Amino acid sequence: MIAIIDYGAGNLKNVFRAMKDLGLEAKITSAAKDINDSRAIVLPGVGAFKGAIDNLNNMGLSDVVKENAKNGKTILGICLGLQLFYEVSYEDGCHKGLEILKGDVVRFDGKLKVPHMGWNSLIANREDDISKGINSEDYVYFVHSYYVKPENFNDVVLYSDYGVKVPALIRKDNIIGMQFHPEKSGRVGSMLLKNFKELIK
Repeated sequence: MIAIIDYGAGNLKNVFRAMKDLGLEAKITSAAKDINDSRAIVLPGVGAFKGAIDNLNNMGLSDVVKENAKNGKTILGICLGLQLFYEVSYEDGCHKGLEILKGDVVRFDGKLKVPHMGWNSLIANREDDISKGINSEDYVYFVHSYYVKPENFNDVVLYSDYGVKVPALIRKDNIIGMQFHPEKSGRVGSMLLKNFKELIK
């Protein structure tokens, strides 16, 4: 069972439907037992960083996610879910994240149109099983005003060019993050989610 964490800030139904379309058993849940018993975890997210991390903390789910990450369970963060993996976000102040990965979440330069919204192409930074079958002509759908600046850019598998190199798909060991919305990205999003499915067999 795939645990899709419900902490009040997720695009839950679309993510759930995408998992079911892949033939994966999935459950939208905020119960620690469900999350701990799952094969893998999805941390979705739409909205502001502070509200999301506050909800995770107040529900006791931050420690649950971090413990599962430490134990090697595969965790997929989508959009805001990816950003929550990092140490600090500067969205409307300075807020500590889950600190699973090293790096900051920062706003796009004022010269760039925000939010970064719409389809953008993917550029390979390195090879990884999670990006199998993806090429430089493939596009995915983004909606965000802040992006990750990882301490180690080698964690980035695919990036997009939006005036800066925007990490689009990251992977470090069992931690995977997609800044775009795979569940809204058509064939390419489906392919990436299939790759995720292969990783958790």
